[in-house]
Amino acid sequence: MNPTRLTELSESLRTSGLSALALNAGPSLVYLTGLHFHLSERPVVAIFTADSEPVIVLPELEVLKVTGMSVRAFPYPENPAEWDSVFRRAVQSLGLDGKRIGVEPRAMRLLEFRYIEAAVGATGRRPEFLDASDAISRLRVHKDADEIAAMRKAVAVAQSALEATLPFLKIGMNEKEIAGELVIQLLRHGSQSEMPFAPIVSAGPNSANPHAVPSERKLQPGDLLVVDWGACVDGYISDLTRTFAVGEVDEEWRKIHQIVLEANAAGRAAAKPGAPCANVDKAARDVIEKAGYGAYFTHRTGHGIGMEGHEEPYMRGDNMQPLEPGMAFTVEPGIYLSGRNGVRIEDNVVIMEDGAECLSDMPRELRVLG
Repeated sequence: MNPTRLTELSESLRTSGLSALALNAGPSLVYLTGLHFHLSERPVVAIFTADSEPVIVLPELEVLKVTGMSVRAFPYPENPAEWDSVFRRAVQSLGLDGKRIGVEPRAMRLLEFRYIEAAVGATGRRPEFLDASDAISRLRVHKDADEIAAMRKAVAVAQSALEATLPFLKIGMNEKEIAGELVIQLLRHGSQSEMPFAPIVSAGPNSANPHAVPSERKLQPGDLLVVDWGACVDGYISDLTRTFAVGEVDEEWRKIHQIVLEANAAGRAAAKPGAPCANVDKAARDVIEKAGYGAYFTHRTGHGIGMEGHEEPYMRGDNMQPLEPGMAFTVEPGIYLSGRNGVRIEDNVVIMEDGAECLSDMPRELRVLG
């Protein structure tokens, strides 16, 4: 358990008017407790209140994970018929009937939710389940020095891995082969095996799809090659993108790469303490729109990073949330010309007390491969 984070959670629950927070296995549970569980057919739920020791319902085979921790464990046996009664004892030990219970809608599975719902409503006093995303994000959005150090390492691992992959690239390799080699290099250079996402490797027409899946398409002269990849170190991730030229490319592709390069620089320059997230998006988008390609920049400029690949804060044009020290996020403008080629350049930035630090420094200029 992390006492400081649990104290901050208690304050956040009071501010949000919540009686409790129920979490299943996932990043927020790791953040608060350090406990790692896989999502499986066996439910795991931890419940936190402002004033009581947390409780956790878990399989008997996992109980050693919580031995000696400041948590009340309610283990259940293999027989699913006995699980309801264990959940009921755990939930009722906190007196939550009819109370306001927060959950994370993007993380809470129906499996765990149904057990909690049945247990809390067992006396007939129906609980109220509310979105606790804000209560959690208020804690996780501000990274401390250790978290930033882990992300800095994740960036270094990712950059080293791609640099080690590039010499293997040649005309005729397909996107899947490149992605496979990159995964091998990520592991060799120190990434945890559970990476933030599967690398995106897309060339030519496929590069115009921001979330393309690596295919059997082979590299061809004149392609732009987009590589979007990341590493995970100590539970924290990096998320980067670079675009390369496969041999000599048309002047138009060099032009749009230069535009995106300038948009990336403008977005990073706009990232300052106190500035709204919208300013980062606007700075990058203005460059692309003024160059006449605004219709081809089809997504927000960035998203928060930390224990997950997408979390608060989001660099959107309508998001007036002010940037504060400890916030970490991507700056990733792009231009996507359907059926032809695409460009994206993505960096990882963290807001500091006196400015912003770009964690990534791999060359952004158009590098020619082959």
